[in-house]
Amino acid sequence: MPPGPDARVKITEAYAALVARDVYFWAWPMVNVYNRRLYFAKITQQQYMGPSPQAPVNRFTMLTDYSSPEQRNVACANQDVVYGMGALGLDLSPVVIQVPDFGERFWVYQIVDLRTDSFVQLGKMYNTTPGFYLLVGPDWQGEVPRGITKVFRSPTNTGLVGPRIAQNDSPEDKAAVQRPLKQVLMYPLADYDGAMKSIDWSSLPHLPAKAPTGEGETKWVSPETFFDTLPAVLADGAPLPGEEARYAQVLAVLDALDRHPSLKAPMIAAAADVEKQVVQPLFEFRNYGEQLPDHWSTISNESAFGTDYFTRTAVAKSNILVNSPQETKYYYQDLDATGARLNGAHSYTVTFAKDQTPPVHGFWSLTMYKDDHFFVPNDIGRYSVGTKNQDLHVAADGSLTIYVQPDAPTDPHQRANWLPAPKDSDFSLYVRAYWPSTPVVDGSWTPPAVERQR
Repeated sequence: MPPGPDARVKITEAYAALVARDVYFWAWPMVNVYNRRLYFAKITQQQYMGPSPQAPVNRFTMLTDYSSPEQRNVACANQDVVYGMGALGLDLSPVVIQVPDFGERFWVYQIVDLRTDSFVQLGKMYNTTPGFYLLVGPDWQGEVPRGITKVFRSPTNTGLVGPRIAQNDSPEDKAAVQRPLKQVLMYPLADYDGAMKSIDWSSLPHLPAKAPTGEGETKWVSPETFFDTLPAVLADGAPLPGEEARYAQVLAVLDALDRHPSLKAPMIAAAADVEKQVVQPLFEFRNYGEQLPDHWSTISNESAFGTDYFTRTAVAKSNILVNSPQETKYYYQDLDATGARLNGAHSYTVTFAKDQTPPVHGFWSLTMYKDDHFFVPNDIGRYSVGTKNQDLHVAADGSLTIYVQPDAPTDPHQRANWLPAPKDSDFSLYVRAYWPSTPVVDGSWTPPAVERQR
């Protein structure tokens, strides 16, 4: 291997800024995930802060219903599943993941590494059996206890865990899902005794939410602190094949920064410019992804980004923590059929022809997000429609039309299919196909156009 940077050589501020620009973009998701771990490291008990679940590292906390419109920790949360959230610190301990018997209910545990790449397969689509599963770090060489069904090895010590358990909108199902939820747990290996543990999530402490600091997602990545965290991030996430020279270049600049603090200001300025000029535009779905008919877009390497730095950062910025393609397929929409920005000053329809709703083995949904990628409270508390809705009206020809508008339709059939839009605000639509079937996977099915009506 040829030699890398010479640590004895003086480097210029302009060069340090150049390297800073590059690393800020491709390491943005890694710093995002690592900072979430640092946040959870300050939590001492499983709890809720306002609408958000919190837990110490190597544990998670489950919600007991859909995600609240008030939460701001994760953009593009859905109202199709009951979420949990927790951070991994596998350098501290391996962790045990409990899987209860979900019966026929759809479920999937999303578990990603520092890069937001998935390293487990736990879910209904994998025919996962109830039991205990072990997550270990890249260097763990311990003994696997009896009773562990399978071991999953993470390429990094830091990661995030987000179980997703489906429920429909009926009071009966919301009550029924509480039984398996109590056994959806994660805990350090030292707590494992072979017995299925339970937690009544509704009994956890509820802390008041902190005062909001503005619209949009919690700011997990900041140019001002990025380079303070970066050395630990790069130490945790070893280079992927082909990244060795990239890492050596960045580490040489970080070493120079330790010796010459004057380099930090131009590096922060360069990172801030990348945040504004390159990263921020990727918040808009229309600016990345595979372009599909009628202005829809999608991606096909979700949670397996590897060295596709552009898509990995775009997804982390716009809707971090997407499932693997065989678990969920995502379709994004900012525009109507004419290419105009979706806005609540207008009314729209999305019509699925007979037998042309998303083809899935699981279920599907169409979700509404304001331009900040969060829900806007509405009078009927509806933020998505799909399989979970038992009262959607199907027309005589077998088609299904969803009415996307700020005001309730006067026709009762249309009202049953109403997806409320925020008044006089840009918004986005988002189709999820859970456990997609072949036409979704091979790309032969795509969503219908969003047609403006007035």
